Amino acid sequence: MLWVFLLLSCTDKDEILVPSNKILEKIAIPAHFPEINFPAENAYSAERWILGKKLFYDKRLSIDSTVSCGSCHKQSKGFADNVSLTPGVFGRAGVTNAPTLANIAYHPYFTREGGLPTVEMQVLVPISEHNEFGFNIVEIEQRLKADAAYQEMAMKAYGRSLDPFVITRSISTYERSIISGNSKYDDYTLGKAILSKEEMLGKELFFSEKTNCSQCHSGFNFTNYEFKNNGLYENYAHPGRFRFTQKESDLALFKTPSLRNVGFTAPYMHDGSIATLTEVVNHYNNGGRNHIHKSNLIRPLGLTENEKKAIGCFLTYNGRLYFTHQSIFKRIK
Repeated sequence: MLWVFLLLSCTDKDEILVPSNKILEKIAIPAHFPEINFPAENAYSAERWILGKKLFYDKRLSIDSTVSCGSCHKQSKGFADNVSLTPGVFGRAGVTNAPTLANIAYHPYFTREGGLPTVEMQVLVPISEHNEFGFNIVEIEQRLKADAAYQEMAMKAYGRSLDPFVITRSISTYERSIISGNSKYDDYTLGKAILSKEEMLGKELFFSEKTNCSQCHSGFNFTNYEFKNNGLYENYAHPGRFRFTQKESDLALFKTPSLRNVGFTAPYMHDGSIATLTEVVNHYNNGGRNHIHKSNLIRPLGLTENEKKAIGCFLTYNGRLYFTHQSIFKRIK
């Protein structure tokens, strides 16, 4: 089992950086989760995690110093956002809804279109995107060059000055540590909790052939990471995976999202166009809209109102409130 050492001595009012060799606490990866495989060149250390956390919340990483990683991935929203398209620098409209960062350590590729194979590479996307940070990793290095605290932290973490390698690797270390796996459903599967009658009905429907929800939202992370079209539109403004592959068969296909903490991560879909879980269930119950690439799993389900409500109830318990309020992840003040 991998143990991730994280700082637990901070409070909302007075959050400080405590040297990792003085006050550390161990947080275990849930027993029913696989180990996290950190890259060989970016092995976990508390120093790297602390540096990555500081950078994650630093708005100086954007060209006008108004946007940080934490601006779009809010802890209180399950490290997603509660708006459809989070505006970036200069108020520029976003392109896709900010997905949750929970458990991305286990994802095989990143972004809604799945165009990048590592967290380290993904970190560069919001930095360079015109509608997000609108900046350049080299210019960030120059901007932070005179920051003595950052330079000291970089030397402790990587034995080198703060540069693009250090910036991307440390942020990745922090993001990989955002683990969520202690929901009521997890407790149920481990024999530590009992589901209510409504939750049990929702679970049974979720894993049934009637709905086929678990065909895509499977495993401990409630996703198979595959690319599907779910019939959201007849005509899509966003090209989906086609953006990277240029294959016509990938047009309007998007990565299946994890349903972990789904009760906290509204609005839903790749563009945040569906506001509530109730509406999401209704969308799938209706069978979606016609599209040439719509998955054959998307079809009218014939659910009753009680059955739809039960599925929504079950999904709500795939997260737990304390995950959104753990002090270790809060912004450094």
